[in-house]
Amino acid sequence: MTDTRYLVHGVFWDGAPPGSAEDRQSGRNDGGTPVMRLQDPAGGFRELTLDAGSRLGYRVAAEGKFCLGHHRVHGPADRDHVVCPAKAPAVRGSQCERCFVVDDSRLIHDFHRGGGVPPGLRAYLMQQHWLYVATFANGASKVGTASNLRKWNRLAEQGAVVARYVARADDGKVVRILEDMLTRDGGLPQQVRSAAKAAALVAPAPAVELDALNGRLAAEARSLLTCSGIEGFDVVDERWMRPGLADGACTPAARHSYPHDLSHGAHGFRIDAVSGSIAVAALDGAELEFVVNLSQLKARAVELGDHYRSEVPAVQESLF
Repeated sequence: MTDTRYLVHGVFWDGAPPGSAEDRQSGRNDGGTPVMRLQDPAGGFRELTLDAGSRLGYRVAAEGKFCLGHHRVHGPADRDHVVCPAKAPAVRGSQCERCFVVDDSRLIHDFHRGGGVPPGLRAYLMQQHWLYVATFANGASKVGTASNLRKWNRLAEQGAVVARYVARADDGKVVRILEDMLTRDGGLPQQVRSAAKAAALVAPAPAVELDALNGRLAAEARSLLTCSGIEGFDVVDERWMRPGLADGACTPAARHSYPHDLSHGAHGFRIDAVSGSIAVAALDGAELEFVVNLSQLKARAVELGDHYRSEVPAVQESLF
């Protein structure tokens, strides 16, 4: 138990990618474990492991969201996090106006359209990038990009059920041109909302259906890429391997949406599986599994404690 007030930065998958399918089945190298990254009052970081069987208990310590600061990018694997000097409320997503304006990362999205970037961010963008097609538990699908260093982790954090890489681009400029082309000509969106991902995990579609859909969309994307006339990339056909901890969340089972607002009050539950930032969890005194969208905690101030509990719904049968 602690009365330290932490600022939640989100759920991150920083582990190594899984090994072969045989490794997964034998329990070896399951792709690492996600962590909830927490910033303490002095600006340091703590990582709370979200493994199967672990418990998360917390109390929301203040109303609203607070600025998470900004980043200075120095190269492909080198960046600094700068704490918000004013500890201000968040007004643009998870940032105050000042931190949003000075954040290097916001310039990424206009780089392929001729936008200027500082040297460190340019070095990051000029590394090899990957283009993928991801499909989520209800069949919603999107096109996205990942830097070479976070090729696997990016999709783990997205919470994909199945995904395939369709291109390997020379740099971040080319990959974003390709991404826009697949959205324009192939109809693939570039975003699926976290709320939709969480709702889909309450009743995931059968794995064989999702895999067939993703395979078809990826094949259509490769056909468009082959005929695009754009240079600076290779078409690839490579399957992304889902982390073992996400398997339980992506398998059809009897579960329900978490019945409480995570942004208020006290909560506590045992984590059984995690897909992206979404946990499948059990409440003390309940025999049901609940889907908990932990992304709702980003930029909120919390105090941790094992004594915090989530209230069990008064009539569990009403959830069926």
